[in-house]
Amino acid sequence: MDDILLLEAIERYLSGDMNAAERSYFENLRKNTPEIDQMVVEHSMFLHQMDIYSVHRNLRNSLQTAHSRLLETGEINESGELTTKGKVIQLWKKYKRVTAIAATVGGFIALVISGLTLYFSPVRNGQIEELSREVATIRTYQKVQNGLIREVDNKIPKGGTVVSGGTGFLVDTKGYLITNAHVLKGSGVVVVNSGGQEYNAKVVGIDNNADLAILKIADNEFEPLKSLPYTIRKSGADMGEKIFTLGYPRNDIVYGEGYLSARTGFNGDSMSYQIQISANPGNSGGPVFNNNGDVIGILSTRQAEAEGVAFAVKSKNIYRMISNLDDSIASRIKMGNTHHGSALRGMERKEQIGMVEDCVYYVKSFKN
Repeated sequence: MDDILLLEAIERYLSGDMNAAERSYFENLRKNTPEIDQMVVEHSMFLHQMDIYSVHRNLRNSLQTAHSRLLETGEINESGELTTKGKVIQLWKKYKRVTAIAATVGGFIALVISGLTLYFSPVRNGQIEELSREVATIRTYQKVQNGLIREVDNKIPKGGTVVSGGTGFLVDTKGYLITNAHVLKGSGVVVVNSGGQEYNAKVVGIDNNADLAILKIADNEFEPLKSLPYTIRKSGADMGEKIFTLGYPRNDIVYGEGYLSARTGFNGDSMSYQIQISANPGNSGGPVFNNNGDVIGILSTRQAEAEGVAFAVKSKNIYRMISNLDDSIASRIKMGNTHHGSALRGMERKEQIGMVEDCVYYVKSFKN
């Protein structure tokens, strides 16, 4: 379901605009869908903060009005000095206790908000964070009559639960995809294209040291592509190169751009690049393209304490991984456009995205 439609439903739920049947349906959906429950909590917190801001703004306006009135009556002068100190002292004594209580309540609210923020923040793995979507379930929704939402049928077996999500992209026209190994935390996997079509897939190879996995779409509904528009680069990339990526930090495909900031990854890891880009959980396994449309890496992790610092496994590791597969599998994988160069070279970015997005998939790992 589109995030805007979901927010509209949450707004109606929190404001009490739903009738009894709608509210019962939504509460049951919230109970069984931790992702939606978290959004309700966060949105409620946001509305509460907006209420606090409104109170502060009204107080400031009242103080400004009182200041103007005191100037007019001559009780203070233009420099702010008191001309009737006795009244102010009396007022302070009268409201000192109320002021202290208000300060205590304000401090308590700040602590609660900070605690909730920490509670809902992703758990950090040392100094770097994996970019898979660590949620209890990830489902697809659509809007139905009266603004309600319902789950769309998918290919996850009945009783199956999605435990992790990420991104993958084609390395072969017949449906072979690359993603990060850490995305696959379940026993099965399905992939979804940018148009919302879901396909069964299977794992044909995993390299945990490189944090890479190869999937194969195993679904009669899948139609192989004629060609891939991009190349997968064997050689290194240059520091300062502009880069962009497509991925699934949400249920819709999302674009991001940045630049290559170091030729090595975290703590000098020679298998990875450091890139400057905004990356979020769900971006794991996404392709990192240079301006010419060459895949130079696979987005995998980000640095926990640094804004916009992420890491991508170098694309040459894809070739190494495929060469280590069983010959019966490796011989079937034909890496596209290795001789003719990228079809994206010289195109404007929006045209490049239009050609690439059908090759980038939302990967959902589930357990029965």
